[in-house]
Amino acid sequence: MLTGLVFQIVSLIHGSAYAATFQSTLPSGHTPGLLSNFFNQLIAFVSGTWPKYGQVFTHLQSNLFGRIFLAVLILVPAAYLLHLLVVGAKKFSHDGPEILYFRIGVRLIHLIAAVSFSLIVITGLLMVFGRFFGGGMPIRLGRYVHIYAALIFSVDVLLMFVMWVKDMLPRAYDISWVFMMGGYLSKEKKPVPSGKFNAGQKVWFWLATAGGGVMAYTGYYLHTFGEGTDTLRIYAIIHNFLAAFMIAFFLTHLYMAIFAVKGSLKSMVTGYKPKEEVDIMHSLYRYE
Repeated sequence: MLTGLVFQIVSLIHGSAYAATFQSTLPSGHTPGLLSNFFNQLIAFVSGTWPKYGQVFTHLQSNLFGRIFLAVLILVPAAYLLHLLVVGAKKFSHDGPEILYFRIGVRLIHLIAAVSFSLIVITGLLMVFGRFFGGGMPIRLGRYVHIYAALIFSVDVLLMFVMWVKDMLPRAYDISWVFMMGGYLSKEKKPVPSGKFNAGQKVWFWLATAGGGVMAYTGYYLHTFGEGTDTLRIYAIIHNFLAAFMIAFFLTHLYMAIFAVKGSLKSMVTGYKPKEEVDIMHSLYRYE
């Protein structure tokens, strides 16, 4: 009777074929001396390969991930604060001619991506550090906002990919941009080898689109529990590590847009950049 009940439980969890394999390993009689071994086998079949993935996942989830996210939130802004204090922002005249750099459709798609991704980051961090905020309704609400913001971003990022993929393809001069760090380590206004988008922007684009696709895929299964336990553990590990990496680049993108070049954020509002800024920071871009 006990064996039959266990067979039904394992069958529901892993399927009938898997349950039959489990049943074949059971002892023919359930004597007291075999009871411990019997339940050890039961736990192994029900919980999956716990020693292979479960312990690693538990360690990462309870100890490492929080520290990684905290390190990103402290060290990345600290590095850029140091840059701002030592090197400072690049300044270009907004009184001279201006170049139409982003048309209204482009700005709208970017705005939707910016808002939705910001909500994803904020609510994601809220869930990571949920226990420090006492859990409860704010965390549950944050989870729902996280899901819907991710859905919006997933659609919008496809439009962004189609819109910018041609300009975001790597070019030989991007290597030179990397070696000179885009000119951001110098106060000198020296022409930088860059097209419409520089190498740093290209890295962020591919991380946001390709990485965003991976995040959406893993996040979907983590939300719906559409895979087995061990697979979900792997997806959670990938989701968390990639999230930390993307947040670091997101903070970089924010710094570059708001602080590194004075008035740069204005171009995503009006669509115009000062001609001097384009000629220096995007010296290889051929505008009309």
